[in-house]
Amino acid sequence: MIEELLPKSAVAVEAFGDQETDEAALYPQEQQLVARAVAKRRREFTAVRVCARRAMEKLGVPPQPVLTGERGAPDWPDGLTGSMTHCDGYRAAALVRAADLASLGIDGESHAPLPDGVFDTIALPAEQHRQRTLCADLPDVHWDRLLFSAKESVYKAWFPLTRAWLDFSEADIELVPEPGPGTRGRFHARLLVPGPVVDGVRLDAFEGSWLVGSGLVLTAVAVPHH
Repeated sequence: MIEELLPKSAVAVEAFGDQETDEAALYPQEQQLVARAVAKRRREFTAVRVCARRAMEKLGVPPQPVLTGERGAPDWPDGLTGSMTHCDGYRAAALVRAADLASLGIDGESHAPLPDGVFDTIALPAEQHRQRTLCADLPDVHWDRLLFSAKESVYKAWFPLTRAWLDFSEADIELVPEPGPGTRGRFHARLLVPGPVVDGVRLDAFEGSWLVGSGLVLTAVAVPHH
């Protein structure tokens, strides 16, 4: 599903359901990172790295460890950039050669309302206003969860370019449904703080895409070279 949202230069591997993943699939360096983690965290960590290594194979890259860098971001092998995500019943990794894209961010969430009080903490007044219109037009979509996911994808694309935090309030996201069958669309993320510089060009916005299906909300942001 997530690969539908990515440029052709990127690849993705997904896993559905809650099947067990053998922790022997981890490299020793990875095992050290979750040695003291609870079982659920170790399963998620393992499953999403299995996806990442399969994505490497699709790019023709030998499987390698994916360690954790600054602020928990994946530390990808040289020449690659990408993103990983997991939620109940879903894991995915997306990869691309760094020569083809400047950055990539993906996020997957269960298609369900956000917990009480969360929407007001993540949504700007303009976003809240647009959400009311979207909810009236397409009430079957949990737009609050979709906005949250879009902000997560924006952050995952932002961080490798800046090595800086991006607060929920520092990107104004407009979700735009596409006409026709299916529940999918695009989004525009206007950065409210100075954006990253990519190939000498300072960016003031990111473009992304989204879809809702199979009980999931999926979002992706691909940042091209300039």
